[in-house]
Amino acid sequence: METLEGEGVLVHRAFPTGALRELDPFLLLDEMGPRDFAPGELHGIPDHPHRGFETVTYLLEGSFEHRDSRGHAGRLGPGDVQWMTAGAGVVHSEMPAKDFAQAGGKLHGFQLWVNLPRRDKMMQPRYQEVPSSMIPVAQNDSVEVRVIAGESLGAKAVIDTRTPIMYLHVTLKQGAKFEQAVPSDHNVFAYVVEGQGAFGGKEAGRGQVVVFGRDGDSVSMAANTAMDVLLIGGVPLNEPVARYGPFVMNAPEEIQQAIEDYRAGRMGAIKN
Repeated sequence: METLEGEGVLVHRAFPTGALRELDPFLLLDEMGPRDFAPGELHGIPDHPHRGFETVTYLLEGSFEHRDSRGHAGRLGPGDVQWMTAGAGVVHSEMPAKDFAQAGGKLHGFQLWVNLPRRDKMMQPRYQEVPSSMIPVAQNDSVEVRVIAGESLGAKAVIDTRTPIMYLHVTLKQGAKFEQAVPSDHNVFAYVVEGQGAFGGKEAGRGQVVVFGRDGDSVSMAANTAMDVLLIGGVPLNEPVARYGPFVMNAPEEIQQAIEDYRAGRMGAIKN
């Protein structure tokens, strides 16, 4: 589903949609772009709050700057990852880097929302910012895997997650096959970034989501063409979900409290 976020950032929303509300513990997956922006055209996503979940930003092309109400600031470039645990709450902005915005260029990336378990919803916010050079890469003759979270082909991610999470960027040559070990208690889905292939008997192509049925301890894919895939999985929380925009809690009264805290300024403000 195409939609706009912030001040005109085009995203392709894999979920939530009418076909797929959520896939516990995952709440949302957006693909930003891919789109070419003219100089001065891209304006980004200005100040907005978060509470009760994590946002994972993975950039393929372009450059963004992040700032928040607790004084944190960072910059993401191609291949970089920011894993932000909002916890008790932050006000956050995601704006194109000034040089990128002025010059224009292609923006392409992803944002995944990961729910936090009840015990962690009011934890202190934290950031894990991992440059492209520090993301482990495993490969063989026909498959390359960037290991953002979890493990694959003997490589283990440097990112720490609050619950068991797998986040892999898998690149396959035409005709290649790939099998990933995944515990049977995980929910697992694939998002096809480019190309076309078969996923456990299901055919899928660019921009489609495949939700794997679980009847074993692995999932597999085969590339009909050269193919790029995000393979994402995690242990379901099996807890009630109350969500309202940028707040995700367990009960409606907790959502109301989040709204009141934000309006009262208890989540702070970004200082210019």
